[in-house]
Amino acid sequence: MTDYAARRTMMVDTQVRPADVTRFSIIDAMLSVPREAFVPRALREAAYVGENIDLGGNRVILEPRTLAKMLESLDIRSDELALDVGSALGYSAAVIARMAEAVVALEEDEAMGAEAEDLWQEHGADNVIAHRAALTEGAPQHGPYDVIAIQGAVQHLPEALTDQLKEGGRIACLFMEGALGVVRIGYKLNGQMTWRFAFNAGAPVLPGFEKHAAFTL
Repeated sequence: MTDYAARRTMMVDTQVRPADVTRFSIIDAMLSVPREAFVPRALREAAYVGENIDLGGNRVILEPRTLAKMLESLDIRSDELALDVGSALGYSAAVIARMAEAVVALEEDEAMGAEAEDLWQEHGADNVIAHRAALTEGAPQHGPYDVIAIQGAVQHLPEALTDQLKEGGRIACLFMEGALGVVRIGYKLNGQMTWRFAFNAGAPVLPGFEKHAAFTL
């Protein structure tokens, strides 16, 4: 029988802590949420490897280091509302749920979204709100948000998402620029977005977030 708890501890000790992730809330969440439960059953043995887990269709579960460093940079507080864009099977939302007051988990894939809802229920993530819509649309019905995290890379960030940030809110975004990926944190100040470099990472560009979406009549 696989000792997933030991693997979880090793993930935090070898992938998360060495990446300058120091906030207790993040360490605690990543030690507590069983990552293996939130990956496709056939990929459970790979749940704790230090790389993105491929879900097909340019969708991934971000590697632990990338997610943890995003959350470190976002500095989510316990009274805040978060939007998790592309939550897939729900791992990222379950982690954020242990840090924020509530999380709106946005997923457009019906099957993944339904499975995630079962998993949140099973693992006590009762402050996650499931929302099914196109990832590029966000979830304005539940906003505005203090923080937004995007679970995949973008070349183009739709204004619909930044419009859903509160004044003073922030968004973590992995921009793929050719082969190089850069995570930047965007801050909404006086209605305008200002961005600062956080760290380098890589992931496939999410469908709908490509730079030159082709428009056909």
